[in-house]
Amino acid sequence: MEGVDYHDTFSPTAKIITVRCLIALATARRWSLSQLDVNNAFLHGDLHEEIYMTPPPGLRRQGEEHLVCRLHKSLYGLKQASRQWFAKFSDAIQSAGYVQSKADYSLFTRRQGKSFTVLLIYVDDILITGNDSDNIAALKNFLHSQFRIKDLGDLKYFLGIEVSSSAHGTFISQRKYALEIIKDAGLLGAAPVDTPMERGLKLSNTSDVLKDPSRYRRLVGRLIYLTVSRPDITYPVHVLSRFMHEPRKCHMESALRVVRYLKGSPGQGLFFSSSNDLRLRAFCDSDWAGCPLTRRSTTGYCVFLGSSLISWRSKRQKTVSLSSAEAEYRAMTGACCELTWLRYLLKDLGVLHQHPALLYCDNKAALHIAANPVFHERTRHIEMDCHYIRDKIQDGTVATKFVSSTHQLADILTKALGKETFLPMVRKLGVRDIHSPT
Repeated sequence: MEGVDYHDTFSPTAKIITVRCLIALATARRWSLSQLDVNNAFLHGDLHEEIYMTPPPGLRRQGEEHLVCRLHKSLYGLKQASRQWFAKFSDAIQSAGYVQSKADYSLFTRRQGKSFTVLLIYVDDILITGNDSDNIAALKNFLHSQFRIKDLGDLKYFLGIEVSSSAHGTFISQRKYALEIIKDAGLLGAAPVDTPMERGLKLSNTSDVLKDPSRYRRLVGRLIYLTVSRPDITYPVHVLSRFMHEPRKCHMESALRVVRYLKGSPGQGLFFSSSNDLRLRAFCDSDWAGCPLTRRSTTGYCVFLGSSLISWRSKRQKTVSLSSAEAEYRAMTGACCELTWLRYLLKDLGVLHQHPALLYCDNKAALHIAANPVFHERTRHIEMDCHYIRDKIQDGTVATKFVSSTHQLADILTKALGKETFLPMVRKLGVRDIHSPT
């Protein structure tokens, strides 16, 4: 019962953006990436609540049928098990001199002179990297003394993401996962298509409701996780996820088209080059009143660390924008917030940015609004939090630049493009079709 048997159950897990950022940084600085696994992680957590359990069969003795056991350690199945495990782990790692990041609570770093070591944990999977192999070995020995861990060696497979490295860089993909999606959809023999969504398509509620929506929800749910390494399908998957509550036949047809697109390149993924200046730059865009049902606009942005794409998003805005300039201005604010958080994260990772992060936008009116803190009829109705970007421009954290619509990389995150525009843009994002071992 909540409040008696457990109180808080939330447990931090590493953000996928942090994982990509760490891989890009390790690749640029040519650090080795090691992976560890904790055996029976949830059994290590200490319990603060008073919890009793019925003894398992075989442990009861005659005459003790009514006795129960009080738990001092957590067990799998308890609501607070993951939280107590993370608390136990974070206390142990901080006792060894590691500092917990405020940007991502699953990230721990330690600096000793020129030596720098990084640890990232996702439940019971751990990534370790740094510039000192002796300190990394000492960290592994410490963790093994505190918990039972399994050293999996160099990073190859993490959270369903396949990782392969070379002298030129690191390639991540979800080829095995994509093939499973194609197989489950029954489209292994289907003809592939060049784009994940028909050009200019706007989905609405015009066709018949699906009799069994569970298949649609399962498919779209799996496609959402595939966007971890596939920015090329982010926009269509975002649109499809809007109809999870009442999917229709046209939505299912569009979801299957995404699968047919995957059929043509299941091993496609992101490439992080080893030649990287580690400078932040972002592209932001919006599709004004793109949703035919609500007339709300779609925000899209992508963030690069040097030449490596580490963050992207496609999201419908919360309110209706009265102009394309307003929609673009809201998109700029969203991208600015992401850049601010990434600067905090990279600072914890030892990457200091002396120069402002570059933010590219293709709307001159929105750039003018951001650069000139003057309220007039066009901006007086906009919420105050949207003007956050003005402060960041004035303090030198962010610098805005104009980019033509033909070179706006975030365009792929706001609308369904045709083949002649879509394919070159995918390549510019750093998406490659390289077969990586499963």
